[in-house]
Parts: sequence; C-alpha cells; structure tokens
Amino acid sequence: MKKTAIAFFLVLILILTGAVTCRSVMKTLYPHKYADAVEKYSAQYGVDKDLVYAVIRTESSFRTDAGSEVGAAGLMQIMPDTFEWLCMRMGEEADFADLYEPDTAIRFGTYLLHLLLDEFGDTRTALAAYHAGRGQVGKWLCDGSVSSDGRTLEHIPFRDTAHYVRKVDRAMQTYKKIYG
Repeated sequence: MKKTAIAFFLVLILILTGAVTCRSVMKTLYPHKYADAVEKYSAQYGVDKDLVYAVIRTESSFRTDAGSEVGAAGLMQIMPDTFEWLCMRMGEEADFADLYEPDTAIRFGTYLLHLLLDEFGDTRTALAAYHAGRGQVGKWLCDGSVSSDGRTLEHIPFRDTAHYVRKVDRAMQTYKKIYG
C-alpha cells in the first residue's frame, strides 16, 4: 500500500511538472506489447485489435509466464481442454507449453475470440464465453431471465464473469481512446 501511494505521488509530480504526460502514463498502463503478433492475427481472424490487447491486459497483464490456479496458461490464459479443441479446429499439433510463447498465445487466443464472436455475434456474450466457457453461456442463453432472444446476454449471472466482461470492455474503450 505504501509503495503504491509513493508511486502514485511520483507519477502525479511528474505529470504536474510536465516531465510525463497523462497520455504517456496511459500508454504505459495500456501498452501495445507484441504489436506484430496482435496486428497480424487480429487482421487474419477479423478481430478488433483493441479487443485482443484488452483481453491480454486483463488476462495476464502482458506477462508471458502467466498461469492460473485453474490451469490456464499464457498471455491470453487458455485452458488445456480449450487448447486441444483449438488445435483440432486449426488442424495443428502443438504442445500446451507453447502458449508461453507470445506469438502462439496470441494466435490461439485471437482465433478463439474469432470463433466466439462468430458463434455468438455479440462482443459481451463472446467475452462471457471466453471467461466462463461456451457451454455455460449456452445454458445462460436458454434462460429467459438473462437472455430474451437466446443470442445475447442482457444479464450475466456469474459475478466474476460479469466483472471480467466489464473489465475487458473498459480496457478496450481505453485502448481506443489512447491509440485512436
């Protein structure tokens, strides 16, 4: 807590003195790391690059060695069974450990986003599926209290998933504001 407060005041002083601009601080907080891979695969799979950056930032904070207690790995935090399914869909043989390589993680993660956007047709619903799983979202879409049309989620019943979707959406909007 003390280190965070000191860092905040140092950044504030740098901004006030003009040594650092608000925009440069925001670019540090919302970086364009791995830009070659993000640009390449977002174009290849027709996924908004700002969405890809937002998912990476939310999932791993751009740490290539990121892993979760439930077994997800890499920049875009893909689960082992999802990785197997993606390998089959892509007609590729790859090792789960390959997800710790930025290019592989971004390629597979962006392809997954592409599939979910195609399947659900809505960014919020696709992000809910990215977080909670396609099967879980399929169940939610059958529930009239969360989806009136059976295609989009008006309400996300899991608090963690609802928070995740809001967090990615805010990050995506911030990327759009910073980088236009």
